[in-house]
Amino acid sequence: MYTDERFDYDVAVVGGGPAGLTSALYTTRLGMDTIVVNRGGGRAAMMTDTHNVIGVTEDVSGNEFLETAREQVQDYGGTYERGFVESVTPLEDADGFTVTTGDGELAVKQVVLATGFADERPDPPLPRTGKGLHWCLHCDAFMFVGEPVFVMGTGEAAAHVAMIMLNYTDDVDILTRGETPEWSDETQTMLENHPVDIVDTELSGKRTDDDGWLSAYEFEDGSVREYKGGFPMLGSDYHAELADELGLERNDDGTVAVDDHGETSQSGVYAVGDLTPGHNQIPVAMGEGADAGIAIHKDLRKFPRSADEIASEGAVSDDEVPAVSEDLFTTALLHEGHAAGPRSADAPEARADDD
Repeated sequence: MYTDERFDYDVAVVGGGPAGLTSALYTTRLGMDTIVVNRGGGRAAMMTDTHNVIGVTEDVSGNEFLETAREQVQDYGGTYERGFVESVTPLEDADGFTVTTGDGELAVKQVVLATGFADERPDPPLPRTGKGLHWCLHCDAFMFVGEPVFVMGTGEAAAHVAMIMLNYTDDVDILTRGETPEWSDETQTMLENHPVDIVDTELSGKRTDDDGWLSAYEFEDGSVREYKGGFPMLGSDYHAELADELGLERNDDGTVAVDDHGETSQSGVYAVGDLTPGHNQIPVAMGEGADAGIAIHKDLRKFPRSADEIASEGAVSDDEVPAVSEDLFTTALLHEGHAAGPRSADAPEARADDD
């Protein structure tokens, strides 16, 4: 059975959101020894309900969704650790990377960055996230069909989200909170031709229903406006410290530049999920994670050995197959998803070295 003792793991995934965990699920099930290092938190963990994920019902919270995903990765033999990755640096004597955590250093062949971003939060007063404060139009616009809605911000994104919300409700305000709008003249012309109110007075308080949902905002001029919820559009803070340490190419919007399969400008380093361009959606993130996992598998798998490799290295010998670690080999045989069904690890066919 193939082993490479120079490395602790084939793949290290930094971040434990939907994108990172999907990458880890794919690499683990495709035979790559994988570790996920997750510092916790993240946008998905904040969700009170899960939307737009087919097969997952609305009553599943973000934490419940992620817990199930973590259990899946671990059941297939992946390693999951809570911790903080301090640095990722290329190895000097081999293709691969040193991943430094608070617990020490790991040598890995490839790395997946799934560190995401944090939404810039407005100053209080604010309702609770999920009960009037929402971060994703594509996720939550459905919740506000026919309801009064606010959009908070002064930039292009705030203006355009406000106009988009007119597809769902006829009662939309932009709250600039006393700041000067920064959108373009063209966007101003568009706003003047859409029934969107721009409220430039700062907030002084909020009102909520008995169940904690936002019901209204109070303003410094003494006015009160009813809202069922809304969207702060103040920008994003990308968790790209590791990307910058590696010198990865970044796009103008702060995202990490990747190819069609998630590989960055550094060979062997992938980025997935909210750290990369595209829609910030769980299904999209999961698709990116799957694509990266498959790409890593194709890059790292040992067989088939090419004709040129056979000429230089010789034929594949019996002791080189299967090209999966003993731990993952045994886990696969014992897993309920294995073709033969669960069986004892002590059974003769469960061991690779019986011959």
